[in-house]
Amino acid sequence: MASRTTIIGITLGDVNGIGPEVACAATARKWPESLRLVLIGDRAIVTQLMAAHGFAQPACWAPEQSDVPPSPVSVWDPGQRPPLPHNPGRCRVAAARAAYDWICAGTQAALDGKLHALVTAPIQKEGFMKAGIDVPGHTELLARCCGVQQVEMMLLAGTFRVVLATRHIPLANVPAALTPSGLQATIRMTAEMLEWLGARHKRIAVCGLNPHAGDGGAIGREEQTCIMPAIRQARRQLPHLTGPVPADTVFHQVRQHQYDAVVAMYHDQGLAPFKMWAFDRGVNLTGGLPIVRTSPDHGTAYDLAGRNQANPASMVAAIRLAARLAHRPNPWARA
Repeated sequence: MASRTTIIGITLGDVNGIGPEVACAATARKWPESLRLVLIGDRAIVTQLMAAHGFAQPACWAPEQSDVPPSPVSVWDPGQRPPLPHNPGRCRVAAARAAYDWICAGTQAALDGKLHALVTAPIQKEGFMKAGIDVPGHTELLARCCGVQQVEMMLLAGTFRVVLATRHIPLANVPAALTPSGLQATIRMTAEMLEWLGARHKRIAVCGLNPHAGDGGAIGREEQTCIMPAIRQARRQLPHLTGPVPADTVFHQVRQHQYDAVVAMYHDQGLAPFKMWAFDRGVNLTGGLPIVRTSPDHGTAYDLAGRNQANPASMVAAIRLAARLAHRPNPWARA
């Protein structure tokens, strides 16, 4: 990481999940002196958690106060709202609305150059739905806040990298959501993300949708009608593109370092093997945004919230990756 000061905002996510716990625990680690970490969310909850775990209390800060936070760890509580109830393990509308506001505030601060990167703790999609917030997840909300159309979700741990061609949609809707042009755009952005990450190669494997990648049409036609046409077009710029590859073998090949990234056709096709391999250290990186955004690769874990059992390793990894990318040229940055 560069020696210049790097300011990273960390939204607390759903305060009734493990997000605040892992965020506070992660910031309490020893970090380079050039790094400033800003917890974005309810100040009272941060104060309570820091005291309960014996961590140093963060200073208060807001982007309009100064360019650089005065201490290694600060808390920024944007907006005016009544005290937020803290009910670990419970889905609450107030928590969802607060999480939404913090994401929007953090994103705007990053767009304004007040933050060099944004790390987001997990939200609860059920809470968003109950609060009337019409977004399927973080990725889509960030795209809306940044005013961009195409974004991609890459999960990575070291050289194990997975990009999802479709994200938070019902499995029954996946075949219709896949198009040659959309898949081709995903493949191209995967290559751009690899370059942004500094990967030496761009060996990308594209999964088939059906078992055995369709077995030449015997088990479905999507490989012939959608996936192969997209690969043929994308291969003109990416000669090391492979596919469609059966999903039941490609992740073993990734572990053997045969590929630098996999494009999976739907959420669980990519994330089930990834989380089995790297659950406690995986990071979610969003491509296509004019800002740097990462997050830990886990959910709110209501069953663990409030028990002091949550592992902050994935949040630590997300902060490290955000710091690593903070001053690199962003392929999607605005002029």
